[in-house]
Amino acid sequence: MTILIKGVQILSGGERIAEKSDIFLSGDRISAIGNFPAKIADYVIDGQGCYVSPGFIDVNTDSDHYLSIFSNPLQDDFLKQGVTTIIGGQCGSSLAPLIYGRLDSIRKWTDITKFNISWHELVEFLEVIRHRPLGVNFGTLIGHSTLRRDIIGEEVRAMTTKELRVFEHLLVGAMDQGGFGMSTGLSYAHSTATPKEELERFAHAVEQKNGVYTTHLRDQEDGLLQSLEETTALAEKVGVRTVISHFLPIRGFEKNYKAALQKLSELPEKTELYFDLSPFLTSIIPLYLFLPPWARKGGLLEMKEALEDEWLQKKIQKEIPAIDPNSIIISRAEKNDLLVGRSLKDCMEMYDTEDVRIAFVKLMLATELKASVFYENINADLLTEAIGHPRCLIGSNAASLSKTAEVILKPERARRTFPKFLSMVEEKRIMPIEKAIERITKKPALLFNIEHRGEIKEGFFADLTGFRNGEILFTIVNGHVAFENHEVQSRPHGKVLRHRVAKL
Repeated sequence: MTILIKGVQILSGGERIAEKSDIFLSGDRISAIGNFPAKIADYVIDGQGCYVSPGFIDVNTDSDHYLSIFSNPLQDDFLKQGVTTIIGGQCGSSLAPLIYGRLDSIRKWTDITKFNISWHELVEFLEVIRHRPLGVNFGTLIGHSTLRRDIIGEEVRAMTTKELRVFEHLLVGAMDQGGFGMSTGLSYAHSTATPKEELERFAHAVEQKNGVYTTHLRDQEDGLLQSLEETTALAEKVGVRTVISHFLPIRGFEKNYKAALQKLSELPEKTELYFDLSPFLTSIIPLYLFLPPWARKGGLLEMKEALEDEWLQKKIQKEIPAIDPNSIIISRAEKNDLLVGRSLKDCMEMYDTEDVRIAFVKLMLATELKASVFYENINADLLTEAIGHPRCLIGSNAASLSKTAEVILKPERARRTFPKFLSMVEEKRIMPIEKAIERITKKPALLFNIEHRGEIKEGFFADLTGFRNGEILFTIVNGHVAFENHEVQSRPHGKVLRHRVAKL
């Protein structure tokens, strides 16, 4: 199939082509760029002077965590906002490799009892995806917690020398099969006590394979600067390309965040350390993360047992942070669908108490901690400052969910991360539009070593996005129109992406 896109302003590689141009697509590639008044194509798009950029690359997504890459293969929420490539396997949890075929590491996001696994190795998982195509291109990191829990179970301890060798062997093997690197979720219960030496060893293995290390920091509040120092030291010592996941300015800890941004600004240019965020003021947080640190030990069962202990429950209740009950909205509650959409204030009324902490504990018990909440806890001014930081990338940290999935509230960032980013850039004059496009196309393509994507060049894959005034007009994936005129096409055309050891 051939497509001719006429009369558009091209934004690519941090530059803008001033005059209007045409783009000719043949098959899944960009065939020619110029002015083609006489060219004939199977399909013609009249761009009417709109911007056209490479398809956006979302560096932090959760569609694998929610299993919606299976339940919603079109991934329409991404296509509607111009995204053509997503990176999964974030925050220490991936869908492969799975030694025993268990999905325990993603149960904080979804009900894993409803899905059967037919793979163990990463190469097998990628083949499953390839035969059940997605609407967008998909690449994955290897989840540190996923592998670690398969090797040592639910224990929270350092791995033995033999276990470290087994992990490293599996990690390297998975990267050889196409994994883009390794992710950690260091604030989650099973990973928070992971020794620095272990992280350094595995980061070195990732660097040797030219991969990327992404990390959900141990602490983004009181211990933010110490957590940042740990990650910075690792990135500088090992030389691994590093991304801090959803690095957001939490209210009450603004001083720490400002100091962290300054430290990032002072890093040597050669240090490839970045952070990603979404341009919204609400976080999605597993309910158990509101427990005091000492109560976040082991798995959900152990945490639940602590909550049920009369003496420990009172101690937990006292240590739950002071929270505006209107700022908490339940987004997901496994097997408690009627709670979804209710605020913590609603729960106070439902549980007949005026004490927000009592209501919070009762909610934890009612859901057995198998719930997530929206929490409006982000500082708006610092968020804008962070978006303008040269080490900032954009990631929705969201999934594209089907309408028939379990009852889950869909956050705004799942639908509008990239249009919102572009609108903020122009309205607040954070940076030139061409530099903003580079942030969400060329830069992540180079960082993750995604070949022949992220720029508009002849011979590159035909992943393209057309937009005007922050509105996405069309999205093209691998030479096929996937979204146009506010409608998503019914046939998916995304491809499985595999990591290449050689640098671009």
